[in-house]
Amino acid sequence: MHNLVFLIFYLCNRMKDEFLRALGKRISQIREEKNLSKTDLAKKIKKDYHSILRLEQGKVNPSLIYLMEVAKGLGSDVSIITKGLPE
Repeated sequence: MHNLVFLIFYLCNRMKDEFLRALGKRISQIREEKNLSKTDLAKKIKKDYHSILRLEQGKVNPSLIYLMEVAKGLGSDVSIITKGLPE
């Protein structure tokens, strides 16, 4: 039973990590399409460069509010940013 719990936990974490990396990649792609640097985006949404860097690297699990701020800074919305990402 212990091994099954560990396996489920491991798979859930892998799925979360995959989603966060895909989300970060999507945000980076949209940002680049808009010809914005990470610094430009950070200034638009009153965050620092490293916050955007970690987000694009998939190293943070952003809140919905943070995701909405990023989407607004990109001139987009959350549904566009998350469309087609792994579930």
